[in-house]
Amino acid sequence: MLVNTRLQNGESHESVGFEEAILSPMSAHGGLWAPAHFAKLDFGSLSKDYKELSLQIIRAFGINESLFKSALARYDSFDNGEAVELKEINGLFINELWHGPTRAFKDMALQPFGAIMDELASKKGEQYLIIVATSGDTGPATLQTFKGSKNVRVICLYPDGGTSQVQRLQMLSYNSEPNLKVLGIKGSFDDAQRSLKNLLSNDDFKAFLASKDLHLSAANSVNFGRILFQIIYHIYALIKSGASKENPKNIIVPSGNFGDALGAYYARKMGAPIEKIGIASNANNVLTRLINEGIYDAKDKELISTISPAMDILLSSNIERLLFDLFGAYRTKELMDELASTRCYKLSAGELSKIQQIFYADWCSDDECKAIIKKYASMGELIDPHTATALKMAQNGDIIASTAQWVKFAPSMKIAIEGVPCDDEKETLTSLAAKFNVCLPNAILALFDGTLPPAQICEKNEIESVIKDWLK
Repeated sequence: MLVNTRLQNGESHESVGFEEAILSPMSAHGGLWAPAHFAKLDFGSLSKDYKELSLQIIRAFGINESLFKSALARYDSFDNGEAVELKEINGLFINELWHGPTRAFKDMALQPFGAIMDELASKKGEQYLIIVATSGDTGPATLQTFKGSKNVRVICLYPDGGTSQVQRLQMLSYNSEPNLKVLGIKGSFDDAQRSLKNLLSNDDFKAFLASKDLHLSAANSVNFGRILFQIIYHIYALIKSGASKENPKNIIVPSGNFGDALGAYYARKMGAPIEKIGIASNANNVLTRLINEGIYDAKDKELISTISPAMDILLSSNIERLLFDLFGAYRTKELMDELASTRCYKLSAGELSKIQQIFYADWCSDDECKAIIKKYASMGELIDPHTATALKMAQNGDIIASTAQWVKFAPSMKIAIEGVPCDDEKETLTSLAAKFNVCLPNAILALFDGTLPPAQICEKNEIESVIKDWLK
């Protein structure tokens, strides 16, 4: 069972099952659903087969596994039929989470999540509208997983100018699907995410959807159905790397919205042999400051565009689930209310100490990021800009969550490796692939051929009306 992360004084928890939390991801007072308790895993008895391991972890949450068996078959379409690949490079374990159809770690959760959501909607005989906000990778993965669904429609909000060209082209390539709508907004990812949360709690908007026989849900990591699958791949990497109770390992995660890091935290709560969790940020380093100083401060900050755009985030949703687990629902509501009103909150010394027992953090400038990409290129390895931020923190034996394939960020790769700007992304991709003797995914190359549907861009205050017009 899952409980709400925010309570006012005198309130007690309500609880919901997994299926209800997937379909209705927001709880009272704008909060989220999160586990109240965690079963302990017998790490030594866990399977080395990814699908069987997934079912073992799902059982530990007391969830009926029958819903998951067909959903996990989605991994069969990944490279070589494998969900992930753990690669050892220079004494480090690189957990490659990007072997799915859209070449980013979001496929790891969203491919099975989409199958489950679609089946639940079908069983209930209901139609759903999913609104997703993306900083670049969640959007393509969500559109891919619900492509052709007869039970789920998707609105994808992305910041115009705030994604890579490949990420934008990926999203636009789905825009001709009748159940999918891609919408660029004049603003940042934080604006898109705020709009999403506002719509999820907007009674007038939900009444409009009800008149269309539509229910409202979300595919961002505000949905616990996403987080569940993000626990699994961290445990898998620990097993494959030889970690044990006597030999725990650090896991380092490039982090913007904190869902990937939260998956590692939950794995640790369940007894996985994780020493500490490293949080790597780019110049939008609010998470670094929270973990190092106990201050979450987005008050006077402008979002900085970096070469790791999926991490260009100032308001991180999944920190809320961490606060709830460490400090309880009353304190979480207090902190989140303060963030909403002032864009800032401060932890007590005791609270900061609790966080620092588990997490450590640093951030990586664009220049440092480019130097790391060039260093690994000199060893024959192509590392994307997000993974590079985590490599700055890496020590021998650490596990690095590699969250995207380099092919999505051609201009950054070109300037980092060759020191010259990218004039033609397709040419850059093909030349780098030839130089490093790697194959390019056909789905990426196809984005540059033919004509894609045009982008629709709107102001933030027009989002609701644009969605309504589409649904009419």
